[in-house]
This record gives sequence, structure tokens and C-alpha cells, in this order.
Amino acid sequence: MDDTFHFPEADAEAAPGADGSAGSGAADGLGGLPGLTALPITAVTCMEDRAQVERAGSVALTAGVGRLRIGPVTPLTADRSLRADFAAGAGARVVDARVVRTYTPAPPGEPGQDASGLRREVHELEQEMADAKLLRQRVESALAVVGQARTDLHRDIVQGAGGGDADPERWADRLDRVEQEAEPRIGELHKLRRRLHDLDEELREAREALAAVETEPQQLTAYLDLVVEAERDGSAELRVTGLVPCALWRPAYRATLAADRRSVRVETDAFVWQETGEDWSAVRLTLSTARPTLAASPPVLADDVLTLRERSVEERRTVEVNLREEEIRTVGGASPAAPAGLPGLHDGGDVRVLAAPHPVSVPSDHRPHRVHVTSFTAPCTVENTCAPELSPLVVATARLTNTSGHVLLAGPVDLVRGSGFVGRGRLEFAGAGEEFEVAFGSEDTFRVVRHTEETRDTTGLAAINQRTVLTRRVRLFVSRLDSRPGAPEHEITVRERVPVSEVSAVEVELRTADCRPQPDSLDAEGIARYALRLAPGDHREIELVYDITAASSVTGL
Repeated sequence: MDDTFHFPEADAEAAPGADGSAGSGAADGLGGLPGLTALPITAVTCMEDRAQVERAGSVALTAGVGRLRIGPVTPLTADRSLRADFAAGAGARVVDARVVRTYTPAPPGEPGQDASGLRREVHELEQEMADAKLLRQRVESALAVVGQARTDLHRDIVQGAGGGDADPERWADRLDRVEQEAEPRIGELHKLRRRLHDLDEELREAREALAAVETEPQQLTAYLDLVVEAERDGSAELRVTGLVPCALWRPAYRATLAADRRSVRVETDAFVWQETGEDWSAVRLTLSTARPTLAASPPVLADDVLTLRERSVEERRTVEVNLREEEIRTVGGASPAAPAGLPGLHDGGDVRVLAAPHPVSVPSDHRPHRVHVTSFTAPCTVENTCAPELSPLVVATARLTNTSGHVLLAGPVDLVRGSGFVGRGRLEFAGAGEEFEVAFGSEDTFRVVRHTEETRDTTGLAAINQRTVLTRRVRLFVSRLDSRPGAPEHEITVRERVPVSEVSAVEVELRTADCRPQPDSLDAEGIARYALRLAPGDHREIELVYDITAASSVTGL
């Protein structure tokens, strides 16, 4: 599997072909090497940061041990990942396989015959600019000579006038001749400068266009050198696989809410990038979350020493507490925050594999290409929900079950409603058959305003049963802004948080008698839920009151 560098100029005439015969003719880059057999890319498995490329096809074999050259291939092929084998019953086997890389610098001068019109235009502009710069140098040199002549004439006039040898007619004639020589060259120099400015703008635009549609020809190319052993002459099916970098994929989704708000259609797509140097044309594309380069090693063991010590008097007397925010997660919940940039694949710890239903073509142009994978339509329940502590907007959230038959990886989702595209959100990881949520933007006919009040008091006797009571009063004003007569009522779900204590020295109690109205439910995580039905133009007020009671030994509140 060792890589070998090959220089075609040194042995282009003596390179043997696949059948052992000597090749003829000069080598013109990799394509000019004799005995090359083209093996098309038929399947690609795209992983998180690289791809496994599979080539397959029929090759001609000669009985005995021979050499088979497959190419051209991308020089980015990982040597150790190269695998080649024949189909069962072919009567042949691969003895050795390696990647041979060939350095072929681009020839200087004009572009080749197969160069595009845009590349030829860039070359012509560069030549024209070089010629214009040379002409400008000649004109500037001529003007420098004229300027020197003018300086000599001025010195002659000064010396002659000072010495009493005045000749005005001769001096006037020479000055006219100097000006006649300088005037056309100054005009020509101005024209050349304007022309160079225009050429610079045209060349810049042409280079930007060339960089957008084409890449520079590769100077380092490669082919596969296989040593095969065949029992008989004939043809056999050969399969070659290898890993290549510069390829990746990420999931993307499109969720469409039906007009009756009873179902959601979810389309699973994949954005695929690749700049491996080879185009993938009509290949079987498989998308995997595998990480073949992620080394697995046991953790380093270290001593974890536990020590006991007596608590100080101050530590026995006080209990330090603090408030912290904790995200409520369930199975398939939100993944940890990813760093800035392209997010990784969150697969839940298991390798997930998806397959494109149709052949896919992805050119090597380092641009994202969207590939359709699957789609499904599932019934849903839509809830107009609001968390006033986070946002005053009421959001339409659809709950549905993943019936696609595969997991839904975390990724961006395009949101579509009856009015069209309404925005882009994020779909969290959801297992097969798991219920998940999709938020379809805000309902502009509703608004929620939140006010909070906090009072602190002390109860009990000092040094006996003194306690600190922190009372929080949350007031919510919910409004429906439209006033269409005869419009039906709409239900809104409002959720507000109540702190949850984890220590016995701090108690949290909901004052149900002071709550107007009382919450419809209060779960173990402290989420109070209100279900309100509002007619057009209605206004509702919610008041939630709770006490946080702490013993005198508690500090931090």
C-alpha cells in the first residue's frame, strides 16, 4: 500500500501495458500513460468528514501474473484504506495494490486546446496588459528624454542670457520642437493609463468568474497500480474501494404544515460537499455518521484520592445555596451546544446510515448540493404556546411522531405554512417512533406581557426558628389583538416556571389562594401550565404567587 511518485518523462516510452506489451508515444500528463484502464465511480459512502469511494467495472486479464493500472484517480486517496478484489468465481486475485502519484506541472505559455473560452480570455487579457505595460515604459522613457532636453535647453538659455549671448529666435524654435515632441507622448501616456485601468478591471472580473466556475488544473495526479494473478485470459469484475478526505455531509429538513393544521410533511435531505478532485456522476450515495478516523483507546487511569476532614464551625452553622438554570431533557432531547462553525453530526452514540433513493451526481466544486433522502407525512396536534419568561410571542408548535422508519438527526429545518416559507428552525434528534416538536413561527394576533414583583420578609424568633420568606408575584397580561366579529375562539397554552428546591433547608410553596386563576397543572419540574380560550379582542390576566422559605442558616438567596 506504499505510495510511489512517478515521472512520466523518464519512462514514458518503456512503460508496459496491462498485457505486458510496451507502450508507445510520449506521455501527456496522466491521461497519456499507456495501459490505463478507466474504472468509474459507482458508489460513495459519505461520512462526517470524508468519503469511501467505490469503483467497479469489467477489466481485461491475461493468464498469469500481470500489472493492471486503474486511473486516473484522485491523489487524495488514502493509501492504507485501498482495497481491491475480484468478484467471486472470477478466477483471479489481487496480489498487491498501491497508489502511484504523478507530478505533471502545467506547461507554460498559451492554454491548451481543451481550455475553456473564459480561461483563454484571462490569458489574452494578461498578455494585453503585459504589452500595455511595456508600451507605457517606452513612452515614459521617451518623455524622460524629452524632459532632459527641456532641462538642457533651459540651462542654455540661462547661461546665454547671463553671458550676453542672447538668441531668442533659436531658443523659441528649440522650445517649440521640445513641446511638439512631448505633447503626443503625454496624450499617449494618458490613454495607456486609462487602458491599463480598464484592463485591470476586466482582468479582475474575468479571474473572479474563472475562480467561480473552474478550478486550476491539477499538477499532482494519480492512478492505481495493481498486481493481479489470473488463471485464464478473459474479463472479470473488479471492485476497488478507498477513503478520500475533503468530503462531508450534514442533514437538512423541510417541514410543511397542512392548511387544516392536522398533519405535517417532513422531508429529509442532505447537503453534500466534496472537493476530492473527481466528480461523482450518477452514483449510489450512502450517508453515514461513522467516524473512521476517531481512535478508540481506553481512558488513562489515575488515582482518585478521597480524604476526610472535620467541618469547621462556620460550615456546620450555614448552608450555602444558589439558583441555577437547568435544561429539561428527555430521550432525543437537545444536544449540547456546538461550537461556532459547521456543526457535527449528533447520532445518539450509534452509527446511523441513510441511503439516497436515486442515483446522485455531486461535482467536485466545494459547493453544497442538496440531496433528497426520505419523506413522510404524520398527523399532528398544533398548540399555540408561550413562555413569557423567554419571549412575549405566541408560537404555533406541532407535535408529531417520527414515522419515517429511521432516526432524525439534529439539523436545520425549513418551515413552510399556508403562506409559504416562514423561516428556519432547528430539528433536534428524534428516534424512530419518538414524538417530537416543530415550531412554525409566531402567531401575530396574540401578545403576552410579563411583570414580576419580589418581597422579602422574616418570620419566627431570632436564633430559634427564624426563617426568610421570599415572595414572588408574576403577573401575565394575555391579549388577542384581532377583532373580527364572529371569529371562533382560540386556545393558548401559557407556561411559567416555579423554582424547585433540592435541599430540605429551602422550601418552595405555591400560594394557590392568591393565584388568579390557579394553574391547570404543575409538573415535577416546576412548570405551571395555563390553558386559555380567547375570543377576538379578549384580554386575560394571570397572577402566579409562590413563596421561597429558607432557614436562618441558609446563605446565597
